[in-house]
Amino acid sequence: MKEINVSGQKREDLGKKASKVLRKEGLVPCNLYGEAKQDGKPVALAFASPMSELRKIVYTPHIYVIRLIIDGEEHTAILKELQFHPVTDALLHVDFFEVNDQKPITIGIPVKLVGLAQGVRDGGRMNLSIRKINVTAPYQQIPEHLDIDVTKLTIGKSIKVGELSYEGLELATGKDVVVCSIKMTRQAATTTVTEAVDSEEEKEEASAE
Repeated sequence: MKEINVSGQKREDLGKKASKVLRKEGLVPCNLYGEAKQDGKPVALAFASPMSELRKIVYTPHIYVIRLIIDGEEHTAILKELQFHPVTDALLHVDFFEVNDQKPITIGIPVKLVGLAQGVRDGGRMNLSIRKINVTAPYQQIPEHLDIDVTKLTIGKSIKVGELSYEGLELATGKDVVVCSIKMTRQAATTTVTEAVDSEEEKEEASAE
């Protein structure tokens, strides 16, 4: 995965009122979760980061390993959860999850279809059912995207997660989940019928001769 730096500052004042003040100042309340727990519950490091910093990791199709620099202290993390305002879509809160070299993580990786499917050549339409597949692995081994060769995929056929495999990655999405498929279009159906009729006529002509 690509790496990116995001800066922040610890916040002592918590709660809705303090969060509103931060947002007015162009800052977004954030939490960093890691291995630390108290009474069986995860303990969060509360901090705030400028919206200008967060924009580069939130509004993008890419996934990143994030180097959080909080008051000069560096943490390696990934995005855990984003909260948006239900009406304005403004970013309200961000949760991060701290990662390390030893412990595998589970994260959704974007799917990238490679090649021109035979079914599309025949007039069908490619249907992408899921845009990400969850994988489990140490973060250093996780790629930016998962390539899926669709060249041989024909009309009416699909590719399921269980048919895929990637070295060093454990696929955490269900095996029966359909990743992509080729749907029959009206044009393809018409072409198929026409070809069938032509074939029958050729057979009849050959028999008559």
